[in-house]
Amino acid sequence: FGAAILVQIALASAAALAGEAAILSLRDKPVWLFISDGSALVTGWLIALSLPPIAPWWMVVVATLIAIVVVKHLYGGLGQNPFNPAMAAFCIMIVAYPQLMSQWPAAGHHGDFATQLQLIFGGGPRTLGELDAVTMATALDTLRTALHGADSHATVAGVLGSQPTFGMFGGNGWEWVAAAYLLGGAWLIQQGIVTWHIPVAFLAVLGAAAGLAHGIAPDRYAGPLFHLFSGGAMLGAFFIATDPVSGATTPKGKLIYASGIAVLVWIIRSFGAYPDGIAFATLLMNICAPLIDLHTQPPVFGHKNGGQP
Repeated sequence: FGAAILVQIALASAAALAGEAAILSLRDKPVWLFISDGSALVTGWLIALSLPPIAPWWMVVVATLIAIVVVKHLYGGLGQNPFNPAMAAFCIMIVAYPQLMSQWPAAGHHGDFATQLQLIFGGGPRTLGELDAVTMATALDTLRTALHGADSHATVAGVLGSQPTFGMFGGNGWEWVAAAYLLGGAWLIQQGIVTWHIPVAFLAVLGAAAGLAHGIAPDRYAGPLFHLFSGGAMLGAFFIATDPVSGATTPKGKLIYASGIAVLVWIIRSFGAYPDGIAFATLLMNICAPLIDLHTQPPVFGHKNGGQP
């Protein structure tokens, strides 16, 4: 999508560190000790990678400060927040600024770096007509609009075959980004940073749901490859759903938690008002995570499931 994403990552990183330092100072906490854990930067990067790369600079900064100050520290700081900070901030921004959140650069035709900088810092065009040259709907949004819009005769095969938006199977440009997230996620598992439970369960259940629906009604529902390699599926599987604070923590609980996110993602994509459902599905399952952990705790050695010796 162009080099503008590096600018957004820099903005989000600066806002995350500044917000974290300010709140830690107010709470009389050792600033460097807590900042050095990298959690604030992870949140900032996830926000930058989730928002459109040509979003105005203030949207990235505001979203990052909401995530750090409101969603994280008002609940007590790292380890206390019940919701994924980046996804909560994303949901707030997409509800508050739906038009700006839908202006994604056209893959391969996103304009030069100077044009993107103008769009980010307010010097470029912002009217819909002027933006047509550098922005487009995502593959998920294009397919959803075609299938559920005015054209009642549209089919998945017809839309995918007639639109250059869709690339090979997951969206022009999106599928390569998704493949990169897949490789990065595999490295996280290999390094032992995350376990396999959440990514594998999420991708397997999302693929199974999409495959089942596509098998029943191939004209109305996209297949597994499209769902897995479009939107934020791979980013969500390895880098969002695996958040150790707001997600389930037991092995069985992780499988249930990730499966729930996957089912909700497919439902939102297929029937909801938003083209992608990673953020909303994650927050809904964040609510369920404590209950899932409660009922999936393995028995203590020497005790029965009820806790009696």
